[in-house]
Amino acid sequence: MLAQLGYAAIAPNLYHRDGADCKDDNPTRKSRLRDPSIIQDIDGAIGLLKTHPKVNSSKLGIVGFCMGGRLVYLMSAASKDLKAGVMFYGGGTMVPFGEGPSPFDRTREINCPIQGHFGADDKNPSPEDMRKLDGELTKFNKAHEFHTYAGAAHAFVNTGSANYRPHAAALSWPKALEYFSRHLVSSVSSGPR
Repeated sequence: MLAQLGYAAIAPNLYHRDGADCKDDNPTRKSRLRDPSIIQDIDGAIGLLKTHPKVNSSKLGIVGFCMGGRLVYLMSAASKDLKAGVMFYGGGTMVPFGEGPSPFDRTREINCPIQGHFGADDKNPSPEDMRKLDGELTKFNKAHEFHTYAGAAHAFVNTGSANYRPHAAALSWPKALEYFSRHLVSSVSSGPR
């Protein structure tokens, strides 16, 4: 969707260490992920974008859904190359993957503005979790804006989910696109963003 709008987009395979023949289920595979490896993989994707001749390397952003929303928070702290992050229902933000600090514990390190989209009926992240994230970002004077959608639970933007809520998707996605436009699009554009 972002590529169709003129953005250069990349999605790193965080499970590449499992090998092509891995038959483990998703929870098992996810349990092996570790934040340092995730950071390394996403930094590799960022590095590829930074060297691409048609990409403005000074205007890179990150978007993620569910675990990917958690990774937006993590990478907003771990990378100085990102200029905007948009997280959709980022669950598990207060829990580390492996040893070390959680993304939440790294809030003071966040380098870019973050926009968050949350379902009012979500359990992970719950409305209480969203308030904790908001409070921590405010405490460290980190630019952010959060949006909550009534009648929406986790995965409300995922058209393949039983939780898909067209009203919340129709409200949230344009806000995300406007946010990226505000933070990533130069007044003079000469190719993919």
